[in-house]
Amino acid sequence: MCIIEIEEMEFYAYHGHYEEERIVGNRFVLDLVIEGDCDTAAKSDSIKDALNYQTAYKVIREQMKQKSHLLENIAQRILDALFENIKNIKKASIKVRKMNPPMGGQIKSVSVTLTKTA
Repeated sequence: MCIIEIEEMEFYAYHGHYEEERIVGNRFVLDLVIEGDCDTAAKSDSIKDALNYQTAYKVIREQMKQKSHLLENIAQRILDALFENIKNIKKASIKVRKMNPPMGGQIKSVSVTLTKTA
């Protein structure tokens, strides 16, 4: 079993409850933790046997292009797509942060973390 982490992926996207957020957009920062079998890749030294984190990034990038009202929806769609597109995943956690959310005060970020297990 191994753990692969991709930290602080940044995207400008158009998610939010309010229509203005879906028009103007905002900055989002994501962290991914993938757990799975890396034994074969460690021995073969072949990307075809690996938990391919480049594929993970591409999946996340595509999901971030689809507008959502809630961070929970973004996180769940990302997890579902990761399990569909990457073999050997046993467990994955995604943290989605909306930077400077429009909540009427100075707030660095608000976040949601979801975890899915195979």
